[in-house]
Formats: sequence, structure tokens, C-alpha cells
Amino acid sequence: MSNCPTKEQCVHRAKLAEQAERYDDMAEAMKKCVNYVYSESAGAPLDNEERNLLSVAYKNVVGARRSAWRVVSSIESKTEGSESKLQMAKKYREIIEEELKAICNDVLELLSKYLIQKAQDDNTHHDSLVFYLKMQGDYYRYLSEVSVGDERKNYVSKSNEAYKKATEIAKEKMQPTHPIRLGLALNFSVFYYEIMNEPDEACKLAKSAFDDAIAQLDQLNEESYKDSTLIMQLLRDNLTLWTSDSQAECEQDPENP
Repeated sequence: MSNCPTKEQCVHRAKLAEQAERYDDMAEAMKKCVNYVYSESAGAPLDNEERNLLSVAYKNVVGARRSAWRVVSSIESKTEGSESKLQMAKKYREIIEEELKAICNDVLELLSKYLIQKAQDDNTHHDSLVFYLKMQGDYYRYLSEVSVGDERKNYVSKSNEAYKKATEIAKEKMQPTHPIRLGLALNFSVFYYEIMNEPDEACKLAKSAFDDAIAQLDQLNEESYKDSTLIMQLLRDNLTLWTSDSQAECEQDPENP
């Protein structure tokens, strides 16, 4: 993709790429937008729309690799009787793994080098800081999914730290119904359930976020109503799933409640 000479052109290119569902191009355009704005000190920080374009682009780019990694890993684990087929699956998984790690590190560099730092310097945009810290937690979580040993422990620790920092700020500065705060609670609870293997903590976090939002639902503004209620539904769906999983485990192992 050719260079975008201005921030506006980078954003327009990203929107075109999104409509064409060319998310690698979209991510590249938004990466250039971030570099242009922050490294050149050219213009205002990303606004809400631009921030969301960055998030959507990389979420789709990394999402395709995460899905592919899970499929190939499953095939690899089920491959029996043929060493050549096993090695082929292993090598293919490793190729996908390297792509996924490169994408995550790309995002994490943008966050640590520009986005989080600038949001911390500006005490008025708490939603931006929470948004970027949540992203940092997400991408360290994605790295932990494909890592083992000390490397995985390091990514898990960094993910946990970012989510916790974001949660502290969100609870102090944002309404319980704010979609960014709710989205953070959703992803942090998934982190506890899938990465930390702490279903009780995951349920506790998700239930608390859902209950706090329900209590203030009448104060929800029209602009964010759709986003907030959608995330609340996802929180409730996860709670239902996790609770039923927990009950099933107890029924299978009645001596270990």
C-alpha cells in the first residue's frame, strides 16, 4: 500500500479497506495514521472513530490468525501414525504462530510507544487510556495463548497488569454502563476463565460488572445504549455458560466440590 501523506488520507484509506474487508490493508493504514500523528506531533490524538478503526483493523487481522492457529493445533494434536504429516502440521502451526506474534508485537509497540503514553499525559481523556490499556491486556493475552513456559508466564503477568490498571481507572472515572468499561470487564473475565483457569474469579468479575450496569441502566444515554446492552448480554451469556460448566464438573466429581 502506498504512503498516506496526511492523517485524513490514512483514515479514509482505512475506511475503504474496511468496506472491502481487506483488514491487513486497514491495519497498515491505521498504523501509519498513529505513526504520523504521534511521531510527527501532527494534529490531535486519535478521536473515538479513529481509535475504533485501529481496534477493528487489528482485531480482524489477529482474529484470523488465532482462528487458524486453533484449527491447525487441533489437527496437529489428532495426527497419528504419520511423522511427515505431523511435522507438516507442526511447521504450519509455527508459521501462523510467528505471524500472530508479529501482529501482536506491532500493536503493543504502538500502544507503549505512543498511545498509552500520550493518553497518560492527558488527564482529561480517561476513556482513551482505559481503551488502550484494555487493548494492551488483550494482545498480551493473545500472545499467552500461543506461548509456553516462562514466556507464557511473562505474557500472562503483563496482560493481568494492564487489565488491572485499566479496571482501576475505569471504576474511578467511568460510569458502570460505559461501553468501554463493560468491554474491559468482559475481556478481563475471559482472561480469568481461559488463561488463569479461575472460573470463580471470572464469574465474580462478570457478575459485578453486569449488576453495576443494571443498577444504572436508566441513566444510560441513547448514544451508547446499543453498545452497552450488547456487551451486557455477552457478560450474561458467559455467566450462564461458565456456571453450567461449573455445575457439570461438580456433578462429575461430587467428592471434590
